Amino acid sequence: MKQNSAEKVLVFLDSGVGGLPYLRQTRGRVPCARLHYIADDAGFPYGTKSVRVVEDILLDRTKRLRALLMPDFLIIACNTASQIALKTLRAAHPDLPIIGTVPAVKPAAEQSPSGCFGIMATERAVADPYLDDLIARYAPEARVIKLPAQGLVSFVEHRYLGSSAEERRRAVEPYVRRLIQEGADRIVLACTHFLHVQEDIAACAEALGAHELKIVDSLQGVARRVEQLLGPATARDCPTEEQGQPGRFLLTGEPPFDPLYAVWAERFGLLPPEQL
Repeated sequence: MKQNSAEKVLVFLDSGVGGLPYLRQTRGRVPCARLHYIADDAGFPYGTKSVRVVEDILLDRTKRLRALLMPDFLIIACNTASQIALKTLRAAHPDLPIIGTVPAVKPAAEQSPSGCFGIMATERAVADPYLDDLIARYAPEARVIKLPAQGLVSFVEHRYLGSSAEERRRAVEPYVRRLIQEGADRIVLACTHFLHVQEDIAACAEALGAHELKIVDSLQGVARRVEQLLGPATARDCPTEEQGQPGRFLLTGEPPFDPLYAVWAERFGLLPPEQL
């Protein structure tokens, strides 16, 4: 029997602000659940760290957030963390359902007319064997360009808010241009931070004449998975006044925190940031 989403607490964990679109997408499907977000400012970025360091960080954060928030579900809203540590976290917390974000290799392979697509990810995710396994399993005949885009992660985290359209174009253009030159007709956004600049990526591709170049991500798939586990939320699940209640925005590390986090929290309907 599926559980009533009105009684459930969902926690989203990422190294920074990348996972916020996943929270928003999930809220639209389960509006009665209590949603909280953790930006691991102290651990940012995951994409340049070793496997062991990322695993240790996530084990620590999961232990702490369980004690504070008592979640019914944990969503690892980070591709790098999911690739590296999802199995470890599930083994350490067998009583807690943990949902990861996996690069959308299979949909890209199915959608690509030419059989050539690119994967934009962090340095660690590109180098991780897990990604090679996904490609071998779901796109064995495809030509896949793995493109590390670590600089774009930092841009989104620290400079996206307040940036101009031209600044965002300059940030994404080197990656888009490279994939166009390689003949890709699909781009897999295999880092959650890149969802914030997906419109800029699409506009850049159009400006460069690559009208067939489309974006693929795991946003809808993760939200659907959460809904499947919780059961569809309707107005009958909770009173109207409880729908869409703001969740908490928690930061690791020591204050003072970057004031931009308060802007991110407000933009995604969360309470002002506080320390975990």
